[in-house]
This record gives sequence, C-alpha cells and structure tokens, in this order.
Amino acid sequence: MKKVWIYKRKRVKGWWGGWYESGKRKAKALPNKTLAEHFRQIKYSQLNSDIFTGTVTVDWRQMVEEYKHGKKVAGYVEDSIYEVALTLRHFERLVGRCNSKQIKQNAIDKYIIERGKEVIRSTLNKDIRNLRAFINWCRKNRYVNGEIEVKEMKEDERPVKSLNNTQIKKLLSTSKPHKTLRMRILLALGTGLRLGDIESIRVPDIDFESNSITTRSKKTRKSMGSRPVPVPIMAELKKYVSGLDAGQEKIFNDNSAGTDGKRYVGNFAWMISNFMIYERPLVLCLLRTAYPQLSHRSYWSILHQI
Repeated sequence: MKKVWIYKRKRVKGWWGGWYESGKRKAKALPNKTLAEHFRQIKYSQLNSDIFTGTVTVDWRQMVEEYKHGKKVAGYVEDSIYEVALTLRHFERLVGRCNSKQIKQNAIDKYIIERGKEVIRSTLNKDIRNLRAFINWCRKNRYVNGEIEVKEMKEDERPVKSLNNTQIKKLLSTSKPHKTLRMRILLALGTGLRLGDIESIRVPDIDFESNSITTRSKKTRKSMGSRPVPVPIMAELKKYVSGLDAGQEKIFNDNSAGTDGKRYVGNFAWMISNFMIYERPLVLCLLRTAYPQLSHRSYWSILHQI
C-alpha cells in the first residue's frame, strides 16, 4: 500500500500533502488542514486504485462546496451554479445531510418521491438532472459506489399555443410608450429568442444587410448561429440602435433610462408590473412560447402591420 501524508513547513503558510510516485517524492500545497486531509484521502485512493475499490467518506457540506467550486473552475455561469445549489438544498431539506456513504438508492428515491409532491413534473426532472450530474461527479471522485440509478420521470407533451392577432396588437400598442420594452417584445415575437438571449444581444451581433442576428446562449455561452429577422422589425431595430449612446455594446443597457425617464432593468416581469399590469398574462404567454418556427408561422403576418 502506498502512503500519503500531510505536514506543515516552517515559516510557510498552509499545509502540504506528500507521497512517493515512480520512486520520486512529490508534494502539493493546500491552504488549510481540512483540504489537505481531504486531498490525502483522494490521493491515497488514486495511488492504490489497483487494490483499493472502496469509497471515501466525506461529509455533505464538503461535497457540495467542492462540487460548486468545480463548476466555477469549469466556467459555468452563476445561474447554472445557483440551480445546482438549489437542487442540493432541497435534497438536504427532504433527505438530510448525508455523508458520502449514506448516499444510496433509497435516499435518491426518497428525494424524488418527496420533491414530486411539491413541484410539477418538468421541474422535478430538472432537479433530477442536476442531482444525476452531482452523483456522477461523486462517483468519479469515489465518494459513492456505481450502483445508484437516477432516472427522469415521464412527461406529457404540452401543446404550444400562440398569441392571436388581437392580443399581439394590444401588446404592441400598450408597450409603444416604452422604447426598450417594445423592442424586447418585437424581438421575442419575430425571432423566437428566449428572454435571457434577447438581453445578451450586442450591437456587433446584428447584421443589417442580411437582416439577421447572431446569437449566443446566455446559459452555455455557446454560439447558436444567425437567425433571420423580419424586415419591419429590423427597421425598428436599426432606428433603436441609432439612438444608443456611443460606445454602448449591449443593445439593452440595464443602467440606461427610457424615453419616459423611467429606469429599466433587464427583467420583463419587473417592467410588466410597473408599466403593463393588465397585459401580464399576454407577455407571460409570449415568453413561454417563444420558438422560431412558431414566431415565423404565427406572428410574421401581423408584424408586417407595425
């Protein structure tokens, strides 16, 4: 059995982990004793992987913090990390703070059953996906064994509904006094982009010659390619962009004020509650059904009338 040890050095901050590998002595610096001890356990299992097949016992809080830290290092956005943390908090509330050896199939099943009593199936499946990623990470680090299965629940396919012409006209007429809000709604209607993707559009992303916008996912930060924009909406967008401050990169600046002197934030719900309280169901319906194909098929005819 190959040994791993931890120690301190004189007049040097932090702790160190030491081990022999291929006949050479190696060491790794760590900021505190807790992390050094944890590293010792992991390195011990790695060095003795040919004879060590068990799991390392780690408490719940340490696993959660390490997992979140790994997500940050991997470049995940704060929204994604928050969703994962929220799922793990629900697990802790419904099942308890389990150490690595207590995370077994019955604990996972209990969470799915109890959480399913609180939320709809689509939300439950999102939690299951987050939990499955966490379990896979634990398995990779030898915190849990490989016998746990985490499966999503079956969902009924929900019909997609679009706004009718009357609703679209009412929505556009109500938003007319509010320049930034109206532009957001036009882009949602004409392109099918989600709210977060609309908020992240930059001026260089707009191609006025080919009437298209190059978009990137706010969540994954990956390019989603260019998508066409109806000519009347592109004309409105060109007029809107020409009125932006010099040097402004994003077309929707959360710190800028609208023509009515009100300060906007990048959140439809906030703007609806302040400016369009009677149109809230219409806008929420629009945001739920923002698909490119649906927008092109159902909305383009009415958008040519703006």
